[in-house]
Amino acid sequence: MSTTVATHREVANRGLLVVSVMLATLMQALDTTIANVALPNMQGTLSATQDQVSWVLTSYIVAAAIATPATGWLASVMGRRRLLLIAISGFTVASVLCGMATSIGAMVAFRLLQGLFGAALVPLSQSTLLDVYPREKHGAAMALWGMGVMIGPILGPPLGGWLTEAYSWHWVFLINVPIGALALFGVAASLPTDDTHQTRFDWRGFAFLAIGIGALQLFLDRGEQQDWFGSVEIRIEAALAFLGFYLYAVHWKFSPRPFLDLGLFADRNFLASNLFIFVLGVVLFATMALLPPFLQGLMNYPVVSTGLLLAPRGIGTLIAMMIVGRLLARGADARVLAGIGMLLTAFSLWQMMHFNLEVPQHLIVTSGMIQGLGLGLVFVPISTVAYSTLPMSARTEAAGIFSLMRNIGSSVGISVVMTLLSRNTQLNHAEIASRLTPFGDNAAQIAATVGHSAGGLAALNGEVTRQASGIAFLNDFWLMMVMTLAAIPLLLLLRPVRHAMAPAVVADH
Repeated sequence: MSTTVATHREVANRGLLVVSVMLATLMQALDTTIANVALPNMQGTLSATQDQVSWVLTSYIVAAAIATPATGWLASVMGRRRLLLIAISGFTVASVLCGMATSIGAMVAFRLLQGLFGAALVPLSQSTLLDVYPREKHGAAMALWGMGVMIGPILGPPLGGWLTEAYSWHWVFLINVPIGALALFGVAASLPTDDTHQTRFDWRGFAFLAIGIGALQLFLDRGEQQDWFGSVEIRIEAALAFLGFYLYAVHWKFSPRPFLDLGLFADRNFLASNLFIFVLGVVLFATMALLPPFLQGLMNYPVVSTGLLLAPRGIGTLIAMMIVGRLLARGADARVLAGIGMLLTAFSLWQMMHFNLEVPQHLIVTSGMIQGLGLGLVFVPISTVAYSTLPMSARTEAAGIFSLMRNIGSSVGISVVMTLLSRNTQLNHAEIASRLTPFGDNAAQIAATVGHSAGGLAALNGEVTRQASGIAFLNDFWLMMVMTLAAIPLLLLLRPVRHAMAPAVVADH
């Protein structure tokens, strides 16, 4: 009988690896939102139209979505270490090229390249942490990984706004250089070389899935700009999305080695976790898309102040992840923790439903902190349970699907809330304006306030639009609260997973 004892070098290497993959995850997660606030500045510098500059975001989202499912196959052929090093290097170089772009065409091309390289970072970092930690510590590992995934999008807008105001928009991309360099050297020094398996690439399956995912992302991202099904472009994208997914489903059914194994969804924990992460993606990114324009556009907060008001949301997430990782390691039921998190998230959205255009700062901070706590309590248990009943060999491929579902959820969430925001603002404006007539009970008050000048009428119309938009924001918060509560019964699909403490001695016979 022999005893297996971890050396100091192994422990140190694991710590270095954790920090390195977290930096890579944070870098990719930051870039999903950091460029948003810099778009107006880019538009002027690159001499682009509003529609052209929107492709800076669209190209990145579409490229990352198409490339994410290929992570499992690439890792098996190239090895996880080599693929992670290539992804970090490529993402960092593409970031430099984005920061140096002098035309809108070059910027879109470099963002496309950035999305292609960045697609593998999140699923690879997740599967790597799951492998280097024993099963009973997977909760703690997912808490560490989740910090990068959840904090990155939250920090993106305020950090991007500060960099743009203090320096220039170029720095929202160039900031990736030191982060990428540290992640690259850390992974190279700590992640050992792994085995590779030469398998045939399913080009037909990849093509079907790429068409479906790419068309769906374009449909969601450009639908609001193009008036949805009133546009020929949107109808074509919807048809291509349906056709691509349908053809892939048929191809998977009859192919002996499909590109992406949809059979993983037969695992109940994995299926329910993907549904949960979809809803979480909707709530997380939709709320982040709504709060900055609410605070800046309706309440006239500057960019830096908006970032400071939203920062407690990230602090709440960090606190929750530190707590939940330890609770899972001690055998806490992941379903109970996730249920508490969903209720906290729903409560924070209920608070946001009662915002008005003079909402005090402490309520913005409190609701954000509670929502951060809730999202953190949900994200870690769901990320842990998702892989608990899957074989180790399927982790990288499953992580790619998991990340893809989160990304699609974010695209759906942003698309839906922005569409409803625009349409409800118009409806609310018409409803409020219909009550402001020269014959109503408030006619004398309106006449005294506005007078009969064109400027007075314009000011009145501006205030009506502001109030109508404020109501539309509250309608969106209500919708997300209902969606969050409706997702709670999905917890019943999850099988309880409790890990026994690992033995201190491993016997070899």
